[in-house]
Amino acid sequence: MPLFGNSFSPKKTPPRKWASLSNLHFLDRSTREVELGLEYGTPSMNLAGQSLKFENGQWVSESGSFTGDRRELQRLRKRNQQLEEENNLLRLKVDILLDMLSETTAESHLMEKELEELKQHSRRRK
Repeated sequence: MPLFGNSFSPKKTPPRKWASLSNLHFLDRSTREVELGLEYGTPSMNLAGQSLKFENGQWVSESGSFTGDRRELQRLRKRNQQLEEENNLLRLKVDILLDMLSETTAESHLMEKELEELKQHSRRRK
């Protein structure tokens, strides 16, 4: 036997009124953009005295004074690439040195073990 009975039946919701009383939704897209101001253009900002705009996925300077900074940016990118290559080379060298160290350590342990076995063998002969 159910706890609350079988009397659960939700009431039907009344039909909704028209979503918008404005007739702007009947207009075509270009008229709506003009009326509602939906044409924003490219995003732009002013940062540290530089006026920048967003085009093709990158921030581009609107003013011509950015050329000196652009050269600096290219120099920094080149230096960054050189440092990354140097870092990769050094990582490779460290890996090689670690491999060499582990190899010599293993050889050393084997030699110590053989030496210990020879000492035990010579003690048994005496």
